Amino acid sequence: VQLQASGGGLVQPGGSLRLSCAASGSIFSINAVGWYRQAPGNKRELVALITSGGSANYAVAVKGRFTIPRDNAKNTMYLQMTNLKSGDTAVYYCYARTPANVYWGQGTQVTVSS
Repeated sequence: VQLQASGGGLVQPGGSLRLSCAASGSIFSINAVGWYRQAPGNKRELVALITSGGSANYAVAVKGRFTIPRDNAKNTMYLQMTNLKSGDTAVYYCYARTPANVYWGQGTQVTVSS
């Protein structure tokens, strides 16, 4: 499984941004996809995760502000982020899980600043 992330950038507090992650390869074996983030000096943390059955899990800090829509026809998932805060500044990584392994996309920087 290969993951290609895109869509990061600089946004003002209160603004919105959408990240994309396109999957290729043995995607039929994927049973969960999601996003993690890592801020400087911090550990990588879960942002949002959704299983192939549609069960979604969001970090408390982003619940109600972030969603994880998918476009199955394009093998692409998104992280739709609204009402962004300075604390959301981090490198964001997309993630895919199969029964045998986990896969990471390259990070994309999101900076929330005025």
